[in-house]
Amino acid sequence: HGWTYVIRYEPNYFGKRSFTSPKSLKRDANTINVGDLEEIAEKVGVTENKEGKIFIDLESLGYIKLLGKGRVTKPFIVKVSAISEIAAEKIKEAGGEIITETKAGA
Repeated sequence: HGWTYVIRYEPNYFGKRSFTSPKSLKRDANTINVGDLEEIAEKVGVTENKEGKIFIDLESLGYIKLLGKGRVTKPFIVKVSAISEIAAEKIKEAGGEIITETKAGA
């Protein structure tokens, strides 16, 4: 009688499902959004260069990837390991530049 209960009410109880990696092996990606760049620039005390662009080295601040949430109102020169496509578009639309080792969308 227990088997009929499982078949009727818990059809996915047995069988293979997706593999989950052990949490000890997962790397916590330290990310930041483009909307937070101005706040970070103020905290760090970054100065503008000759062209009026603000340089931020996110790698030295411990960030791995730049994501596209938020607005960019000032031109930034951003150095980061990885960047999303949307973040790259927003930085370039504001007149900024990106210095990265990984291509957009990585």
